[in-house]
Amino acid sequence: QVQLVESGGGLVQAGDSLRLSCAASGRTFSNYAMAWFRQAPAKDREFVAGISWTGRRTFYADSVKGRFTISRDNAKNTVYLQMNSLKPEDTAAYYCAARGGVDTDASKYDYWGQGTQVTVSL
Repeated sequence: QVQLVESGGGLVQAGDSLRLSCAASGRTFSNYAMAWFRQAPAKDREFVAGISWTGRRTFYADSVKGRFTISRDNAKNTVYLQMNSLKPEDTAAYYCAARGGVDTDASKYDYWGQGTQVTVSL
């Protein structure tokens, strides 16, 4: 089992930045690829960014490419999502997830955090 706890969400204005964190415990964190997903009300959960277990490979949704950066610190068992130039359409609950390899399909992930809310106002 892997337990994931997100933090760092909040209410910001358009153009601001936020950094989300996801702290992992349980099984060896460095064995897992990690990803961030988000879900807005009445919408499906969508892939935002993913990172390989080594941290060498990263993947982004087109909608966040160039604005968001995913990173991980295996010594701290933590994955981060730096979000810059935030837009109102980025408003959603953000979830981190873990599995053996990065996938954009949420149904493929074994472990999920409880989510942290990000709200971006005009």
